[in-house]
Amino acid sequence: MSNPVETTALTKRYGAITAVDELNLTVRGGEVYGFLGPNGAGKTTTLRMLLGLVKPTSGSMRMFGEAPGAGYLDRVGALIEGPAFYPYLSGRDNLRAMADHAGVSRARVDEVLATVELTQRSANRYRTYSLGMKQRLGLAAAMLKEPELLILDEPTNGLDPAGMADMRLTIRKLAADGCTVLLSSHLLAEVEQICDRVGVISGGRLVAEASVTELRSGGTLRVVADPIDTARACLSSLLGEGRVLGAGDALDIDVEQAQAAQINAELVGSGVSVSELRWREPDLEQTFLELTSVIHKSGYAQQARTSPSAVISPRSLRRASGPPSLDRAVNSPPGGGSDAG
Repeated sequence: MSNPVETTALTKRYGAITAVDELNLTVRGGEVYGFLGPNGAGKTTTLRMLLGLVKPTSGSMRMFGEAPGAGYLDRVGALIEGPAFYPYLSGRDNLRAMADHAGVSRARVDEVLATVELTQRSANRYRTYSLGMKQRLGLAAAMLKEPELLILDEPTNGLDPAGMADMRLTIRKLAADGCTVLLSSHLLAEVEQICDRVGVISGGRLVAEASVTELRSGGTLRVVADPIDTARACLSSLLGEGRVLGAGDALDIDVEQAQAAQINAELVGSGVSVSELRWREPDLEQTFLELTSVIHKSGYAQQARTSPSAVISPRSLRRASGPPSLDRAVNSPPGGGSDAG
């Protein structure tokens, strides 16, 4: 089966500003892909190009394995930059008007209202809806044509915690039913809870891409021991200075979780009393900050202008003394991107 989204060197410039810079992006069928980055990183511009709302400056894209043609949008639903509805019509009547225009049965309107849990409020005028209800109605509109691909731009933006939880649940239900979802977000914890894979965009370039599990792979082993100086010397000799961190009576060791027993044996064999040995798994926000911090400190952003960007291992970044090690090529950006879009 062809991937719903594939872009090659996709670029968008507005005059001297490069909003999206040589972007190579692949979204696989059936997954929830998180397009993660700060405001102005190029997320919305990319989504608008995929929907035909903005013409690329250069590069190419394939939707469902083919160059975008007249009919591909019939297979795509989208919620971009906030939904627009008639304020004095009810939620149901707004959807019925859209369904009539698209040639969709009115029975489908009731189905999508039930999916987003708006049936009980569907007779109320749109102008009376809360922000969360408006977002859910927008998602219902995007689902009318039973799309194979949903493109959602910041779908939880502005929602309260309950609204965010509802939106997460709905998106995961859609994915479980076989719909592919591409969503953008700057909310790191949100992406961690919804997505299967994540691409990190910065300055218009894809700087990292991995599954959520892989992005969280940079955990550390917390060691509390006595005497701590002996423990530090033992582990530094075994692993190297750069992989033994911490102060006081606790150390954070940069190893794989499976090495905990070996670490304990080495310490005990050196006469160290170990009172705590605990794996500390980072959240996605910690990993994201680690990625961007090391990228900028190492000069990787400058290096990326002449060398391929790649899937970046958080663990290899932390160990690197120079530019971060690169695991698999993603992009080859030729020039500096600007935080537009």
